[in-house]
Order: sequence, then structure tokens, then C-alpha cells
Amino acid sequence: MVNKLEIIPITGIPLVKEGDNIAELIVVAAKRAGTEIVDGDIVVIAHSIVSKSEGRIVKLVDVQPSRFAGNLAELTGKDPRQIEVVLKNARKIVRIGHGVIICETFHGFVCANAGVDASNSGGEDYLITLPENPDKSANRIREEIKRITGKEVAVIISDSFGRPFRVGSVNVAIGCSGINPLNDIRGYKDLYGRILRSKIVCIADEIASAAGLVMGEADEGIPVAIVRGLSYDRTNIPATAIIRDAKDDLFR
Repeated sequence: MVNKLEIIPITGIPLVKEGDNIAELIVVAAKRAGTEIVDGDIVVIAHSIVSKSEGRIVKLVDVQPSRFAGNLAELTGKDPRQIEVVLKNARKIVRIGHGVIICETFHGFVCANAGVDASNSGGEDYLITLPENPDKSANRIREEIKRITGKEVAVIISDSFGRPFRVGSVNVAIGCSGINPLNDIRGYKDLYGRILRSKIVCIADEIASAAGLVMGEADEGIPVAIVRGLSYDRTNIPATAIIRDAKDDLFR
């Protein structure tokens, strides 16, 4: 039971460049803002700054589009160089329509344009791609926060995904560490004593979406938020556990 939940935006994080220590930037900015990191905090981080620190930025001028990328560009109305970057980050194309290419990434995520985005990439001539291994990135950041502060926290790396049958995107977890992303309550009883048989809650996505309310997507410049006051399973299970197997996916 949660009596009170806090979602604290961490302001003052500078523009991130390749090689930056994300954990250190977060700890310094939090302390400067008067927010000391405490045991049990869940640190939600926009993937964009993690990707930047890991050098996951692509300069369009360096991209040579293939003929296939050119054909898809005509179909979608996009820059063929951008399409080429999408293809290089996709394991397979799931569907194309309305100017969007739905892909399965090499991580297993099914999302628009293989997670390749121009937002917050550094300018119109740049694209940003997902971290190579978001779970590994989350684990590294969590361990570094513990080294600096001595505090045990969970880390969630988030991105905004669209959803079937729903308008608008929400933040979801693409990487996590120090938390079990799924709360399996099958076998528990509801208010009327009925046994729950299929209820699994993706708590990591709920946390990411809640943090998104204070992080913003445009000019706010707040890529990190701390969720505080939530009791959660601290078993270290990666976000890959969230991905539904294709054989169980009714939308593919």
C-alpha cells in the first residue's frame, strides 16, 4: 500500500555529451536542487541522455542510403538517410503505414522507426538511437550511483512509445536495474474473492509513465525524475522480461 508517492523532477542537468558520467551528473544536479538521493528511490532516466553519453548519435551527412531506403522514403515521405538509420537499427519491419515504419529492434522492442528519433538529438542534422543494451546501461548507472552516494536505488531507462488502439505516446521502461519490472498477482483474490488468473502488472512501465508527467518531451529539459515512496520488489530483473513473445502477441 502506498500512503504517499512523490515524483521529483531533477533540474539543472547540463547537455550531455559522449563519455559523460550520467550517474555523477544526476547526483550533482539532485544535490544542487536540494534533493538528496535516498535508499529505495527509483531514478527514471530518459534514454536520450544515456544514448548521448554512449555515443549513439548519428550524423545524417555520414549516412549513405540504400536503394531500399530510398523506396521506403518515397512511400513514407521521410528523408532516405533517416530511413537507412532505421533499417540499421531494426531486426525486422512489422508494418508500414501513415508515414510510420513499425519495427522490431534488435532488443526485441516493437516500436515506431526502431526507436530512432530526431528529438533532443542535437539538431536537425542528427538522429539519436536507443542504447545498445539498456538493461546493462541501467545496471551501470545504478552501481555508479551507489558508489557515489552509498544508497541502494533502482534505475529505469525510459522512452516514449505509441500503443495499438490508443492515441498518444506514453513513457515505458526499456531498461531497468534493481527492480522487478513485473508484479505477478495471479493467484491473489479480488475484492469479491475471485481468484485472479491472468493479472500481471508492468510496474516498470507505470513508474516510467508517472515520471514522464514531470520530465516532459519538449523544452522543459528535464531528462531525469526520482519516484519516491513506492514499495517495490528489488529483485534485479532486466526490462527484457517485459517483452511479449511473438507467439503470444495478437497484434503481430
